[in-house]
Amino acid sequence: MNPAMTASTDAIAIRLQAVSHTFAGRPALCELSADIRRGVITGLVGPDGAGKTTLMRLMAGLLKASAGSICVEGLDPVSAGDTLRLQLGYMPQKFGLYEDLTVLENLRLYADLRGVTGQARADSFERLLAFTDLARFTDRLAGKLSGGMKQKLGLACTLLGSPRILLLDEPCVGVDPISRRELWRMVSSLADGGMAVLWSTSYLDEAELCGEVLLMHEGRLQYSGSPQALMDSMQGRSMLLQDIVGNRRQVLQRALRSPAVIDGALQGHAVRLVLREAGVLPDLASLQAGPDASLQRVKPRLEDAFIDLLGGGPGGDSPLTEHMPPVRLPAGVDAEAVIVAEQLTRRFGDFVATDHVDFRIRRGEIFGLLGPNGAGKSTTFKMMCGLLPVSSGEARVMGLDLKKSASQARQQIGYMAQKFALYGNLSVAQNLGFFAGIYGLSGASQRAAVADMVRVFGLQPFLAMNAGELPLGFKQRLALSCALMHQPPLLFLDEPTSGVDPVSRREFWSHINGLVDKGVTVMVTTHFMDEAEYCDRIGLVYRGRMIAAGTPDALKTMVASAELPDPSMEDAFIALVERDDRQREAT
Repeated sequence: MNPAMTASTDAIAIRLQAVSHTFAGRPALCELSADIRRGVITGLVGPDGAGKTTLMRLMAGLLKASAGSICVEGLDPVSAGDTLRLQLGYMPQKFGLYEDLTVLENLRLYADLRGVTGQARADSFERLLAFTDLARFTDRLAGKLSGGMKQKLGLACTLLGSPRILLLDEPCVGVDPISRRELWRMVSSLADGGMAVLWSTSYLDEAELCGEVLLMHEGRLQYSGSPQALMDSMQGRSMLLQDIVGNRRQVLQRALRSPAVIDGALQGHAVRLVLREAGVLPDLASLQAGPDASLQRVKPRLEDAFIDLLGGGPGGDSPLTEHMPPVRLPAGVDAEAVIVAEQLTRRFGDFVATDHVDFRIRRGEIFGLLGPNGAGKSTTFKMMCGLLPVSSGEARVMGLDLKKSASQARQQIGYMAQKFALYGNLSVAQNLGFFAGIYGLSGASQRAAVADMVRVFGLQPFLAMNAGELPLGFKQRLALSCALMHQPPLLFLDEPTSGVDPVSRREFWSHINGLVDKGVTVMVTTHFMDEAEYCDRIGLVYRGRMIAAGTPDALKTMVASAELPDPSMEDAFIALVERDDRQREAT
């Protein structure tokens, strides 16, 4: 036997051969073949509904494939499940932490389940608590941990028993950039030690860091190999339209109508475009971007290549924009201050969650509230939309004081919650009717509003389906339609695209950009840093305080240096938080 071939075979931890799977006759996976190697983080990448979770559950032996074969460490994951259980660590999207147990109690429970006892247990706890930096929090209830810390605890529980293979299903959904980097560093060290890691994600910037990627769409494998090789294939097709004069959202919309452009997104004051063919540029005059606007080549991203594989993005025109009327402010409402926080403070006992925060948001502006998990941004956000009482300071929307007129103020707001506050056991039609009623619509006006939302968001085929059974992208559409039923002048978005694929994110922001051009004012929280580029201004909250504010480009300029002349939004986020830590330590 060829020694090179033996080494190559030994490096394969999981082999998939023509794997197919169906649910009630509907295909979830179609003849998928791939190898997962040791010592490498392999990214499993694709939109919601692509089949990523199904594939991981098949590898973990929780499902039996309808056709094809799966070999994990030389064994069948179903028939040899008991043997594989100690060799494979699987962390599903909703990892089963017990929130009323402490960090240490969760570790003990999972050690019992995996048969880790005696000295091996004590050694594992010491190693994993140091590895995840949770040794200081062993007595804290899991439910009191931040999102990033919960993921670290989930990883620690998954690693009990020293598995040789690690399956991570979207471990960074809803996790801030700092925690994402920490989690990535931890998992990278495991791969460097020879572990085979399969990391499922809908974040394409995350997938760029993987050694190999499997790109999936509608149950089929679209690409298998190095992410860098795929990005290199896009050379000459990724462009940045700079020095724009006028409305950048409208410039993006016009660019997406050009036959030369297949995708585009806002990037600070610029517009990033993906060309259909290298060298074939859109007509600059037709974009109406101003006399000094120019197109410059930029480094391709994996997201560019992925959207190209799918045949392009969804375009920039929004039927919602055509439906929504322009916002006209009532007499006496200051267009420069439709949302106002002055010395806004919220205390929980002795703990100050929001500490004297100030900001003003103009009509027709997108204001982003960013910050690490546990920084206080969600508390601030909830006070501004009347869901939490204010301890001190002022919160006003449309001239209404939320301390005195919270109910009246909430009628001016459309609210889209982080977890899409839909009723999963109600149908799509029932959810629409329920939320229309909450916003005071009844009779003919309610029926007309529901019909409009069904038409605008293409919900007709799903009206009888329970909301809990919808694909994530359609849950997002339904949540947005419920928030806009009463045509509010203000829209509050709490991590609106968490876990949603790039194409659905493009579609979502086309709607938001159109609403803003109609005068709707948007306040948004997000952990997705490319999404923060859509904001006109950003407030960065850390430890309850506003530590930086300005346009996306201004925040990036704050951290630019000779070593990092062109920082990303994620670079700026992390650097500003670390700078604040250093300043606190110095005082």
